Amino acid sequence: MHQFNAVIERCPQTGLFVGYVPGFPGAHAQGETLDELRRDMLEVIEMLLEDGEPCLETEFVGVQTLAVA
Repeated sequence: MHQFNAVIERCPQTGLFVGYVPGFPGAHAQGETLDELRRDMLEVIEMLLEDGEPCLETEFVGVQTLAVA
């Protein structure tokens, strides 16, 4: 079993949810709902894994909230 962290954003122009796995080329998708995005992301990742183990270009560490005055 593989586990990947996905970054999810919402496009202000289209209202679509956009997700990608940092450091995993090609692992990105979009959807009108979070459920649709999740299904699409899983499908894309499964297809990419058919080519073998991914060589991740970066490692996801986390997010930080920064306050700027």
